Amino acid sequence: MDVSQYLEIFLDETKEHLQNLNTRILELEADPEGADTVNEIFRAAHSLKGMAGTMGYKRMQNLTHDMENVFSEVRNGNIKVQPEMIDVLFQCLDALEEYTDNIQTTGDEGTNENEGLIKQLNDILNGGKVSGTEAKKEEKPAAEAPIVESSAKWDEIALDDSQITVIREAQKQGKKVYGLNVLIQENCILKAARAFLVFKAVEEQAEIIVSEPSAQDVEDEKFDRDFTLIVLSDAELDAIIKAAENVSEIEKVSGAPIVLENNKHYSKNEEAEASVAVENTAEQASPAAATTTAPAPANTAAPAATKQDAKKQAPAKPVVNRTVRVDIEKLDSLMNLVSELIIAKNSLVSVSSQEQTNINSAFNEQIEYLEQVTTNLHESVMKVRMVPIESVVNKFPRMIRDLSKKLDKKMELYMTGEETELDRTVVDEIGDPLMHLLRNSADHGLESAEVRAQRGKPAVGSIFLDAYQDGNNVVIEVRDDGNGIDIEAVRNKAIERGTITPEQAANMTDKDIINLLFLPSFSTAKKVTDVSGRGVGLDVVKSKIESLSGEVEVKSKLGVGSTWTIRLPLTLAIIQALMVVVGNEKYAISLGSIQTLEDIAPSEVKLVQNKEVIHLRGNVIPLIRLNEVLDIESKKSKDDNLIVVIVKKGDKMAGLVIDELIGQQEIVIKSLGRYTRQCKFISGATILGDGEIALILDANALI
Repeated sequence: MDVSQYLEIFLDETKEHLQNLNTRILELEADPEGADTVNEIFRAAHSLKGMAGTMGYKRMQNLTHDMENVFSEVRNGNIKVQPEMIDVLFQCLDALEEYTDNIQTTGDEGTNENEGLIKQLNDILNGGKVSGTEAKKEEKPAAEAPIVESSAKWDEIALDDSQITVIREAQKQGKKVYGLNVLIQENCILKAARAFLVFKAVEEQAEIIVSEPSAQDVEDEKFDRDFTLIVLSDAELDAIIKAAENVSEIEKVSGAPIVLENNKHYSKNEEAEASVAVENTAEQASPAAATTTAPAPANTAAPAATKQDAKKQAPAKPVVNRTVRVDIEKLDSLMNLVSELIIAKNSLVSVSSQEQTNINSAFNEQIEYLEQVTTNLHESVMKVRMVPIESVVNKFPRMIRDLSKKLDKKMELYMTGEETELDRTVVDEIGDPLMHLLRNSADHGLESAEVRAQRGKPAVGSIFLDAYQDGNNVVIEVRDDGNGIDIEAVRNKAIERGTITPEQAANMTDKDIINLLFLPSFSTAKKVTDVSGRGVGLDVVKSKIESLSGEVEVKSKLGVGSTWTIRLPLTLAIIQALMVVVGNEKYAISLGSIQTLEDIAPSEVKLVQNKEVIHLRGNVIPLIRLNEVLDIESKKSKDDNLIVVIVKKGDKMAGLVIDELIGQQEIVIKSLGRYTRQCKFISGATILGDGEIALILDANALI
């Protein structure tokens, strides 16, 4: 019985519980008397223990079991929460994350027993006047002898002829027939997986003939808390019962030998009640099915209406959770189909615009309807792919807490906008850049306590992480009330490293100097620590953000603090674009980066430092002639007015000179893979309605 089918669910839920524990233990550190927080932590640890046990991860189960013991004593008032206990608990969470990472990578939890942590947890218990033996005490005593119920549920199972034949043959060979009933604990997580572990344990000792409910129903979790088995075995009953009881979260296993007489069966202890044995059903099943030794045996008998059936007809439970976990690859496939639909729609629009006089109105109506459907479908799929960034930022309070201790600086993290949603693929990639920016603020940004006191700042430094939606973009800001960026220190370091010459440095603006921080291996730290100083961080931030078609910019004031702003597109798959013509080729420019469209006379073009610029509403804007960049011969003469697309990246603007405008269009981005990796200003391609390929220009890279 392979429980690997539950692995993805296990990993998802384990990560949720670990994040919950991180958050709750931080709350407990701030308020050690919080009873609700303690209860929440106890429940999460208990759930983790049960899930790990279900999946057979014993080391993970042992560690969470000891954590659960500690919180049980805290909950009962026998132990007070101390700072040292919080540190140990966070180390336990790190160990559990290590187990989880190993499971995700290899399917196995690894060999680390974490004996040191388990000893520390037991020392906490003993320090709380709770003996080690009491702390390790099981919730239920081990069964010393087989338990036999007075009303055996296996007697209510109807056997068909083939099953009876198999049992009789087994009895002739000296095998024993047992009935077993397994009751799972009420608060059990993943009942079906737990039941399969029981199947697996029993099958090591016996051959399962019948399962009620059927194995398929058990797998689909279509049972309450108990299920019944009839088995054949050479082993003793107590050995089989103990094997089943060894599975975690099993409340009780009862059983008895079965006597088969006159095609009726009943427990030896129930001879006086033999008259209530269920009669043989008329339905037949193949002997092969009855003798199967497969891990999931089918119950080939159709059970008669019994008290058991009546008990199962419980009132319908209210719907609690209406969310479904969907593999991102399935969503990608769905998105691809939506993309093809949009391309088909664009093709129809293209056909309809060629000979309007010959196209009847019904055809136009159908095109409009198709356009409406594809737009709604696109929006719906995008909503399915959107997830809150909360899943990424929730781990940062714990990280700042650890940095505060490591750097010996008092600091607090304030977060807003955790509910802001982004495409799942973007959310998966945004974690590392944000982590680097926060570590940068903690280490480089915030001053030491002495310096903050001299400057009249609060002793506790503040780091802010704010997220919000701005049009078709999501903006994430990381800011602090620290030292800010020392422009002169960066300038001197760059000259010292040979990155720039003194002459270049003299002509560079403050913003240009700050941008040097994004170069690989560039760091202003005086010494290398395990937090920073190796120059790895901001270059990772820039490259990762730009690979997501986003941008990052910095604003800083010395002695006051810095603000790092990340701007990301909501989605990376389907965008609104402006279609343009350069020479004889069509190109697309994302509407998100376009400010205005301008008609400029050739006389308005000026030269500054031998580069073409225009003066527009108080701004000097450099011109980029796309025909020169793309090496295409322009169709326009030098005397014609210029069509200029004004694009913006942060606070920088540029004018892209084109030959013709086609208009706005919804386009599907198709990756060109490694072929265009060297050509930074082309971000992909799209298929137009007439089947032509149009390249998508990256305005950020052009600027």
